[in-house]
Amino acid sequence: MTAATRGAATTPSEGGLIHNPVLPGFHPDPVILRVGTDYYIATSTFEWCPGVRLHHSTDLAHWRPLGGILTERRLLDLRGAADSAGVWAPDLSYADGLFHLVYTDVSSFAMGYWDSQNYLVTAADLAGPWSDPVPLHARGFDPSLFHDDDGTSWLLSMTADWREGRNRFAGIQIQRYDRAARKLVGAERIIFEGTPVGLTEAPRIYRRDGWYYLVTAEGGTSWPHQVTVARSRELFGPYEVDPDGPMLTSAGRPELELQKAGHGSLVRTPDDQWYMAHLVARPYSPLGRCVLGRETAIQRVTWDQDGWPRVDGGVPAVTVPAPAGTSSSISAAGADPGFDHDDFDAPELGPDWSTLRRPATPDWVQLTARPSYLRVYGGQSPVGRQRPSLVARRVTGTHCTLTATMEFRPDSYRQLAGITAYYNSQNWHYLYLTADDDGRRVLEVMSCDGGHRVQHASCRVDAGNLDRVRLRVRLAGPVLTFGYAPGTSAAVDGVDDDWRELPVELDATILSDEHAVRRVEGEPEAWGFTGAFVGLWVQDLGADGGFADFDSATYEINRPQPPHRG
Repeated sequence: MTAATRGAATTPSEGGLIHNPVLPGFHPDPVILRVGTDYYIATSTFEWCPGVRLHHSTDLAHWRPLGGILTERRLLDLRGAADSAGVWAPDLSYADGLFHLVYTDVSSFAMGYWDSQNYLVTAADLAGPWSDPVPLHARGFDPSLFHDDDGTSWLLSMTADWREGRNRFAGIQIQRYDRAARKLVGAERIIFEGTPVGLTEAPRIYRRDGWYYLVTAEGGTSWPHQVTVARSRELFGPYEVDPDGPMLTSAGRPELELQKAGHGSLVRTPDDQWYMAHLVARPYSPLGRCVLGRETAIQRVTWDQDGWPRVDGGVPAVTVPAPAGTSSSISAAGADPGFDHDDFDAPELGPDWSTLRRPATPDWVQLTARPSYLRVYGGQSPVGRQRPSLVARRVTGTHCTLTATMEFRPDSYRQLAGITAYYNSQNWHYLYLTADDDGRRVLEVMSCDGGHRVQHASCRVDAGNLDRVRLRVRLAGPVLTFGYAPGTSAAVDGVDDDWRELPVELDATILSDEHAVRRVEGEPEAWGFTGAFVGLWVQDLGADGGFADFDSATYEINRPQPPHRG
């Protein structure tokens, strides 16, 4: 399956059911939009490019990736972005024949501050071109646009208050946005201060039967997360909170497969059925670490006799009924999303690939310099935040493998290239080829755990003059291993007979939000917000023009092996 066809892959549904999560792996903070018979989900991307990941569906059950929206530095510049900074919680809406994308670019969130500049871009087509960004306010994050029936538009967001002793999540604010003038006008107002659960964010407004429904996220983005609904007859309130409590949460239910349920976004089908996209996570043990990050799920929504939206049981279900007429088979152009092979024949990277902190521009990523190869010019060290050279894809299953065939001729120890399992600049595992002092090539394994770098001496392999090699990283639940094989021209990726396992079992769970949390006394906890990636990493620490060529890469979901019984 080439990069060109991979974008058509879909997620299967059986018997008219939606299987959750519909977007596995790092796909947090979803906003769902219907235009005609087409549905779109946009999700946060944080420090990864392209910014704001987009998926498309016609039935809510089958989804195909469209790639990212913010593909240029003109639209998003992530140079120097901190871990888990960058693009937070986008909002996608449609008015005047244009798609309106609102997003926050967070440059810092330490010590109770949020440097959160909000922007708006528009386009007649989701493929672009997108307008130059319109700077909005920087008073808080999680912005959304509400287009009212009278033709006015309103920008909502949470309000941040940095002052000691104050509520850092100080309420939901609203301000009019003039679409013609492309600017905010009038005064800002606080319309909702949240419930005692606190941490009120992610506001969105919907109109139904004369009511304004305000949907927010509360409780933080971890285990106490929830969807809170309030309503009012007037846009500015006062808003009455649903007397039955949260519309959706998994708090207090550690036995549920889907945890951290919250951050909801509603959509209505053409025949007046309602659904909600929201984030979830799947810990490896009850309330344990979530290596797959925060994912996107969909629930069916009904309305009770008093006019409140309801999710069955108020908890996230793994399977829910799909809209009437949903097919149980994948599209003719689709393929099993658990297997993806890329020969790098297309002129640009496919929609499942992402790059770290900089877009995939020809100055460091090339697909035409050598036909059917991905050439990656080396960048900064594993902790560099301006020019890293990492091309990666999301980990979407607890048991999965990425293999790659690489050609690399390092000149010195300053040049490294290989395969990685990556969470952020402080947490990763890395198998790489480099050169020793005498010029001989060596394979080595290095890890970083909470900013502490460890060299795994037992994994050092004298590679002699080897310049073509196959590399493999495998996740088997909480255990991560590396392997390698000769990369002869006749070899085919995935032939197990040639693989040589390196003698170390590594902790895959360091690649999780929970492990990345930072705690400073007197400050709010700073969580990691992304998820695990596997990818192709190249360093050229002396900036001498070193590069690696990747002939192919294969990502595969593996079935967990049953325990051995003697």
